[in-house]
Amino acid sequence: MEEDNPHRSPKKLIGVVVSELKVQQAIVFPLVAMNLTWFAKIAITTVFLGRLGELALASGTLGFMFANVTSFSILNGLCGAMEPICGQAYGAKNFKLLHKTLVMMVSLLLIISLFSCILWLNVDKILMHFGQQEDISVEAKKYLYYLIPDMIITSFLCPLKSYLSSQSITLPIMFTSALAVVVHVPVNIFLSETRGFAGVSMAIWITDLVAVVLLAVYMVVAEFRAGGKWKEGGWLAHGLEDWARLLKLCGPCCLTTCLEWWCYEILILLTGKLPNAKQAVSVIAIVLNFDYLLFGVMLSLATCASIRVSNELGANQAGTAWWAASVSLVVGSVAGLTGGLVMVLARGTWGHLFSHDKGVVKGAKNAMLWMGLLEVVNFPLAVCGGIVRGTARPWLGMYANIGGFYLLALPLGVLLAFKVHMGLQGLLLGFLAGVICCLTLLLVFISRISWDEEAGKAQRLAAVDVDVGSVKDENIVKT
Repeated sequence: MEEDNPHRSPKKLIGVVVSELKVQQAIVFPLVAMNLTWFAKIAITTVFLGRLGELALASGTLGFMFANVTSFSILNGLCGAMEPICGQAYGAKNFKLLHKTLVMMVSLLLIISLFSCILWLNVDKILMHFGQQEDISVEAKKYLYYLIPDMIITSFLCPLKSYLSSQSITLPIMFTSALAVVVHVPVNIFLSETRGFAGVSMAIWITDLVAVVLLAVYMVVAEFRAGGKWKEGGWLAHGLEDWARLLKLCGPCCLTTCLEWWCYEILILLTGKLPNAKQAVSVIAIVLNFDYLLFGVMLSLATCASIRVSNELGANQAGTAWWAASVSLVVGSVAGLTGGLVMVLARGTWGHLFSHDKGVVKGAKNAMLWMGLLEVVNFPLAVCGGIVRGTARPWLGMYANIGGFYLLALPLGVLLAFKVHMGLQGLLLGFLAGVICCLTLLLVFISRISWDEEAGKAQRLAAVDVDVGSVKDENIVKT
């Protein structure tokens, strides 16, 4: 009927958009608060490293980069497979599948951590093989040696957060993260004074451990009190079909996340090969710490998009899923403009928080101008990634990242930085072009999605018996 078609009725259109915005803000605001406090932990760590000297800051940054490349990016990427499975399972009220996915993901991440540990123990040799300075590489190994427990803790933390957020339970994640970061400051003060450089590294996993314990306690209590969801089962019964379903999504989810994370870590490696490497690495570390704070908002919007799309597809509501994706993209674009503007306005004071070296502060001020432009595109790009994860099609993000980052951003950045001699500015310009390419590709992919078909696929993924051919939604907007 015409009055039910939001495309023809402005009043109906506004009502649908406002309704979706209300749902999303209830999810996003706690996630933003959680991610801001969580990434503030990285900024706090950098401050304490900077106070220990230029060598500590450079080696700690390089060590954390290596940890991201060989462990944390992989663990977070694999955990991304939980979003479509758990999100669609929750929409279909299949709690048994939720439980199965949580246990299997924790087990998988623990196994992967063992292999990453071997690389961490040989990080000094690996870094020197790629041309890094010996003193920085040796200190980076020391930093990672005391960070090893964080791999095990992250193997529990990431799945717990995904498990709860896929059910739109975000407030407990926010409160536990905030409390953990509050603990992070006094722990850093104590350990940096008593253990020095190693103490700053140890403070990271101690903070993460606090968050894991609090979230685990909340989950157990909530499961027993929420209508007996715990009794739905799935905690131990994991068949080959369950593992096949999970691993099928783990590959592209992991590659999508890792390809993007690795590209930025390669940026740090390339920065380390520029003239005056210690200053250049310190500059990029300071700039990326502001990016981490904005990434907290960016990641929240992407997670919200994934939650809303997967929940509605799991509930067999194709039209609502389309609206959720559309509203998320608009919000992401506005947030990108705002985030880029904030970074540009803050570039005059941000560097002083981390260093008193005039060269480092000036370099950070210049780099943040180009990074601000990058953020304008990064926000909607992250939301697009959340949308394709919510549809259980993460390989679309993988294709976009390969094309944008590795076929354009890195080659162009290297050309501008080392052949045209533009330095760090050239690397950032190359990345700006690559991110624009990624966003363009994902927008094309999303525009070609058939939401009716995706709703039918979601029923099969969530193990709900429906007649796929009967999946209809009168509210779907035909463009």
